[in-house]
Amino acid sequence: MPAIELRGVSNFALRGVDLEVRDGELMVILGPNGAGKTTLLNVIAGLVSYEGSVLFDGAPVDDIPPRERGIGYVPQSLALFTHMTVWDNVAYGLKLRGLPEDEVRARVKEALSLLGIEHLKDRYPRRLSGGEQQRVALARALVIEPRVLLLDEPFSNLDAPLKRTLRSELRSLQSRTGITTLFVTHDASEAEELADRVAVMIGGRVIQVGTFEQIFFNPSAREVANLLGSQNVLECEGYRVVSQGLAEALCGDLRILVPYDGGAVRKVAIPPDKVVLSRDRSKRAWFNTFKGVVERIEPSRPSYRVEISLGRFRLLAMVLEGEMETLGLREGDEIYVKLPIKHVRILVDGSE
Repeated sequence: MPAIELRGVSNFALRGVDLEVRDGELMVILGPNGAGKTTLLNVIAGLVSYEGSVLFDGAPVDDIPPRERGIGYVPQSLALFTHMTVWDNVAYGLKLRGLPEDEVRARVKEALSLLGIEHLKDRYPRRLSGGEQQRVALARALVIEPRVLLLDEPFSNLDAPLKRTLRSELRSLQSRTGITTLFVTHDASEAEELADRVAVMIGGRVIQVGTFEQIFFNPSAREVANLLGSQNVLECEGYRVVSQGLAEALCGDLRILVPYDGGAVRKVAIPPDKVVLSRDRSKRAWFNTFKGVVERIEPSRPSYRVEISLGRFRLLAMVLEGEMETLGLREGDEIYVKLPIKHVRILVDGSE
């Protein structure tokens, strides 16, 4: 699978974009609406005009038409043909390329099996759930055996549980196939879960590239920090190794268990939507649970922003409306705050 390079790419939406995508990498293009993310995919696919150059494995593809670039593309709308069955939708690209019928049958069957949708082959898109439609669109993109897979916010219209399921499936699928993949999103949680590396786009420019952890802890600009959302970052004075893969960070009066793979612990962080609040302290989950005081509550539909004082720190929790009703929180209330170990991040020397 090719490495991709963009050199000085500009057009109506992009401004001098330089970007390198590694061979077999899943890169997430993260940015707000209007950042130029979709246009970037369209440039790579050869669907829009541009100045500059796009290279696959060091060779320019600027003069190669879209159909010959070896691109599998899943647009946000999915663009399934409503008058065709699942089988015919997946087979469409192969038939367009004039492949023999027996090869078409074999490859469509393989693609349907890969996505676990063989049983849907005779259905029409209108009879499919959102998740099933996503899998059909992916099968159609993969069946042509693309060199590059482009995904434009494919899960944006799905509910949260289904998004998580499909992200997990996509990550596994990409790892198995090794296809160089670009995934566009405005959702930082998708970038965190999926990306080998993240390219942050704002205003038609790529302004930072790195692993999610590198960008999370070291945003290059205020716009990047704002895009990732407010984060809870706690300064720590020391740490001790508890067991293999686990350390206790000493952060003021708090003793926080964190995943650990070596190096000195300077800071730990947890996203606000991963902070868990409870009226009672669970006997089964005493670790990383601390008593705090609710300082401020602000509506932020469909959630509430709850600021909590915890020792010398002030933490932010994002609490869904239904959970707020159950907790019955008011400013000044005491509350138990749990920081789940799997969601606590650690800044280790040398990770920058």
